[in-house]
Amino acid sequence: MKGVTCINHPLVADLLGKLRDQSTEKAEYRTLCDRISLALALNALQPLPCREQTLETPLELTQVSRIDVPVVVVPILRAGLGMLSSFLQLYPDASVGYIGLERDERTATPSEYYCKMPKMDGAWTFLIDPMLATGGSACRAIEALEGRGASRCVLVSILAAPEGIECVQAQHPDVEIVTAAIDRELDANKYIRPGLGDFGDRLFGT
Repeated sequence: MKGVTCINHPLVADLLGKLRDQSTEKAEYRTLCDRISLALALNALQPLPCREQTLETPLELTQVSRIDVPVVVVPILRAGLGMLSSFLQLYPDASVGYIGLERDERTATPSEYYCKMPKMDGAWTFLIDPMLATGGSACRAIEALEGRGASRCVLVSILAAPEGIECVQAQHPDVEIVTAAIDRELDANKYIRPGLGDFGDRLFGT
């Protein structure tokens, strides 16, 4: 699917299978979230532009590549917080923004209740949210990021529904999507099927 990277790796599939299991307790769930988010982060960060730099090793001068753009990671509160540490583990120099979106359970329409961003001019921005369901929250967050100057936005989700992908691509065709799996569909209550339940509730034990 154009504009969508679905990671095809046996370790990622194994981690996702354990996340789906309803018997997985929150302590293990958090560990699994960290590990699968690390795989997603490594893939999502791969296209970052680099510059060549000359430096001296203990033995000689050599050319190395260094990341050449500011990087911002933005979790959608609250479930996106579970993915944040994996991105910062790989790239500690990244700045972090936060956006809080609350979904009306009746209409599934998101509204923004909190937004705190670092300087965004020219930044590559990685919007992280474990579940891309309807796409409403993702699109609302992308609008907020682009309005603050993000030059390129990548949406990273552990699980995605076809409806959510279609929504994001229709409203923001330049946004790339990286996910571990694309599930079958949304049900009448806008839950991803077969899914894994409410990610935030399982992550935080609420």
